[in-house]
Amino acid sequence: MEAVLVYTTFPDWESAKKIAREILERKLAVCANMREHEALYWWEDEIKEEKEVGVFFKTEVSKWKDLRNALLELHPYETPMISRIDLDKLNREYSEWMARVLFG
Repeated sequence: MEAVLVYTTFPDWESAKKIAREILERKLAVCANMREHEALYWWEDEIKEEKEVGVFFKTEVSKWKDLRNALLELHPYETPMISRIDLDKLNREYSEWMARVLFG
């Protein structure tokens, strides 16, 4: 199994939790780790400063495209950043658990 992390950010806890739950219900990820942080970014020719919730979804590479498409469908941002981080190594026990959850 090839494990990957998929990272994106949300404007608040409510949208992050709602979409993370939907992603988990669709079996596109086994886990969603969420952290609130301060974000500085360019938007419409000015620098914005706001709180965001960053979410790491843990999944398998074969689920990547479906997960990305679901995030694009559900995401509240006009232009969300959705990135995939390939994992070189993952302990066997966790990898086996992921496979059971994602593929039954």
